[in-house]
Amino acid sequence: MVAWLRIAVSLLGVFIVTLLLLPFQLAFLATGHHWRNRLPRLWHRAALWAVGIRVEVKGKLGGRRPLLVVSNHSSWLDILVMGSVADVTYVAKAEVKDWPIFGLLARLQRSVFVEREQKRRSQDQANDMADRLNAGEVVVLFPEGTTSDGNRLLVTKSTLFAAATSAAQTSPTGMVDVQPAAIAYTRIHGMPMGHYHRPVAAWPGDIDLLPHLIGVLKTGAIDAEVNFGPPIEVTTATNRKALAIQAESEIRRLMEECLRDRAVRDL
Repeated sequence: MVAWLRIAVSLLGVFIVTLLLLPFQLAFLATGHHWRNRLPRLWHRAALWAVGIRVEVKGKLGGRRPLLVVSNHSSWLDILVMGSVADVTYVAKAEVKDWPIFGLLARLQRSVFVEREQKRRSQDQANDMADRLNAGEVVVLFPEGTTSDGNRLLVTKSTLFAAATSAAQTSPTGMVDVQPAAIAYTRIHGMPMGHYHRPVAAWPGDIDLLPHLIGVLKTGAIDAEVNFGPPIEVTTATNRKALAIQAESEIRRLMEECLRDRAVRDL
């Protein structure tokens, strides 16, 4: 009974915040106001508060633009967590656009929708991302292309790293920053989450969304960490595959740092 009451209160909180902010976001989108990128951060923070998730940040978001953030991906929660600490837009799979609720939220945040299986369109999609980058937007790419169990980093795909070199062609400085970052879920109800319990927050692609969403709402009190690494300078001469390998190595290091440091602090 208590768990279902928690779910009801959480959903009511998210609904009220959405109802209050939605008219403003629609107006900002219609007019092109710069708050169209800023308002979602307020929504993400409020939604996390309603669900009961706390976020700790290590490092800081790079200050130069254009900026492409590349991060590991283990859950739909990653969108809320990263969106609560920075004014960002996301690269999402095209099918997300048609998902109930989450598709609407993705469109309201002006996500860049891509069809990863359409290799022939990969350069066009990278160019779309490059346009956003050169417009001053911070774009977040999850280069694994799917979600993991939260304990490890999957192999990253290099295709959309081409957005950085494409943006460098028209960047005023001839350069783009690619910033590796890691998102990790570390504690549940104040206790270390560990490998066994991390799937409470993680959402691998073979698990149905609704039961996982209900499970997170029932649980609440989850701690997440966002760990920003130093940006990598990219020019038109940068090799896309070499960049992907470097970013993957750094994301893995940042992720392991989050999990290891939290374990040490809990001793």
